[in-house]
Amino acid sequence: MEPGEEKVCAVCGDRATGYHFHVMTCEGCKGFFRRSINKGVRFTCPFARSCPVTKAKRRQCQACRLQKCLDMGMRKDMIMSEEALRQRRALRGQRRLAREQQELIDILIAAHQRTFDSSFSQFMHYWVSGEPPGTRPYPQSPPAPDAPAAPLQLDCPDEDVLPDVFSMLPHFADLSTFMIQQVINFAKEIPAFRSLPIDDQISLLKGATLDICQIQFNTVFNPETNAWECGQHCYTIQDGALAGFQQIYLEPLLKFHISLKKLQLHEAEYVLLQAMLLFSPDHADIAQRNVIDQFQEKVALTLKSYIDHQHPMPEGRFLYAKLLLLLTELQTLKVENTRQILHIQDLSSMTPLLSEIIS
Repeated sequence: MEPGEEKVCAVCGDRATGYHFHVMTCEGCKGFFRRSINKGVRFTCPFARSCPVTKAKRRQCQACRLQKCLDMGMRKDMIMSEEALRQRRALRGQRRLAREQQELIDILIAAHQRTFDSSFSQFMHYWVSGEPPGTRPYPQSPPAPDAPAAPLQLDCPDEDVLPDVFSMLPHFADLSTFMIQQVINFAKEIPAFRSLPIDDQISLLKGATLDICQIQFNTVFNPETNAWECGQHCYTIQDGALAGFQQIYLEPLLKFHISLKKLQLHEAEYVLLQAMLLFSPDHADIAQRNVIDQFQEKVALTLKSYIDHQHPMPEGRFLYAKLLLLLTELQTLKVENTRQILHIQDLSSMTPLLSEIIS
């Protein structure tokens, strides 16, 4: 057959779509042959078993059509059972889903790596004139809700050298603003986020940024020292206390980070958690609630699937459930955190970005 020459069905002469059951046939004869053999029907020809089988007349005598299929060399042993076909379709569906989920993970990891500075080297240049922590000339501003922290027992300082309770506040305000900016950049790298109306983008960021900061902070948390190792800076919950945060927030915060770190998540799981928090349809004033809801469900299913495949039993058994519980804890932490930020200082003196996120 010459290249470009139209292929013809060996049974009825219609346009063929390829080799089916060992013979070049059209879709119609392929389906007819499969159904006839699978159902085990015995056709009888009312005439002399020599009816013409053409595109126009192929439906007139099933017995002659089936016989011609066999005469042309179509093979019964190549037909898959309905069950085998179902299994093949299911397998194809699973493979397609696995491909889509892997693409989502790749997008999120790339967004995270392009926007999260794990060495905090950019933060070193973040201060206006590079002064060390706590020496900013502007009025003290409240810390980030993501303000990190550490040893559970605060050391008791000497009576006569009590530290300034707000000495770390300007530094934490800067750190929070830096972290918030990174989260905004992370969100903008995700096509599904960029495609939302701008008002929905703002609502999602306001609702999720502080939570995402905590997830990102957990990647640099050292459970042996109970400290957040941010490049050249190392923060403990003592520093959180020096920024004006109270133990009612700092202790559960530390407990949350210890619990999350214990799960030994992979990078893919951290970024999927961040995306689950970002695409939360529960925030007020969301226009495209259904779109956001569907995307969050896709992220959640991808996370569940990733855990099932990457964490062998028995460790992986309750991992997904534990993560959902920790996300609930995170919501409680955020409420207390926001309450304390507002209590620490008047909103108007915060950095504008932090003020905008808290409002």
